[in-house]
Formats: sequence, structure tokens, C-alpha cells
Amino acid sequence: MTLILTILIALIALEHFYFLILEMFLWTTPKGIKAFGLKTKEFAEDTKVLAANQGLYNGFLAAGLIFSLLIKDPKTTIFFLVCVTIAGIYGAYSTKKIKLFYLQSIPAIITLGLLIFR
Repeated sequence: MTLILTILIALIALEHFYFLILEMFLWTTPKGIKAFGLKTKEFAEDTKVLAANQGLYNGFLAAGLIFSLLIKDPKTTIFFLVCVTIAGIYGAYSTKKIKLFYLQSIPAIITLGLLIFR
């Protein structure tokens, strides 16, 4: 795998690790409330268990991407990049926030393209 691909994959993993922190630990803080456009602190409190679960899944995506780099297996990398892409598409669709698609899916799609067509 080229250095550029390794850096892109690591950045996507880092992004999902950041999502884990936001969703699991900062959801009810002003930073979390602002990042996710939550209407009220009460709503954040009511949904923090769901957000923590969502954060855990983002952590699994990050771990899978890092694992794929460690074992140097392009097929595993492709699998996790496809998972990230689908998560971004579904997140944008279900929340009606296209920003999620650009933050999650586009970097994964670009990296997938570079990985597959190198």
C-alpha cells in the first residue's frame, strides 16, 4: 500500500475515533450539542445512551481500518471503507443532513477508488 493510501486510511480511522469521543463522551456537552445540532440539553440527555452506542460502532470502524493497515490486507481495508461509505450514506439519508455524506462517505469513496484503481 502506498504512503498516500496509508495516510488517507489513517485519517478516516482518526475521524471515526473522533466521532467515538464526541458520541460516547461529549454528547451532552456544549461541543457535542453543537457538533450534532441537538436542539436542547434535555434532548441530549435523553439520547445519550443511543449516542454512546453509535459512538461504539464508529470506534469499531476506526479499529477495523487500523487493523487492516497493520495486517496489510487490502480486502479488509476495502470492507471497512465500504462500511464507512454505507454508514455515511445512511446517516445523511436518515438525518436529512447531507453534511454527513461529505464528512464520512466522500473521503472513504475517494480512498476506495485510489485503492482499487492503483
